[in-house]
Amino acid sequence: MNHDRESRISLIVRSTAIDVNGHVNNAKYLEYIEWGREAFYEQAGLSYETLLAQGVITVSVNININYRREAKQNDELTVITRPGRMGRSSFTMEQTVIRERDDVLIADASVTLVTVDAVTRASVPAPAALRRLFES
Repeated sequence: MNHDRESRISLIVRSTAIDVNGHVNNAKYLEYIEWGREAFYEQAGLSYETLLAQGVITVSVNININYRREAKQNDELTVITRPGRMGRSSFTMEQTVIRERDDVLIADASVTLVTVDAVTRASVPAPAALRRLFES
């Protein structure tokens, strides 16, 4: 895993993320980690538009997420995104959500994505610029 290539975003838990149990609803974490992946691509110079210009998009096909601790309204969270493993057309992103005030692990996830042709929607080999992010 290449830890030199990671992105970090900070966010504040808003009231709209809170569920009946008084903590962040599980579905909100999928949004938070999506924002983290978008930031990773942007930081690497591989925005949606850049990949689309190469004729490819990436789609999530599997998300394994562990909810470790609860987060509550006004908590400041950091989403850390790192490259995982790279296959021919599929790859993984490893993500963690940390509560900033006490550095507690709130959630961690492994997301599998596939590179697909933007028109045909068939899987295609990941472009070289994306592959480079996974080299150690």
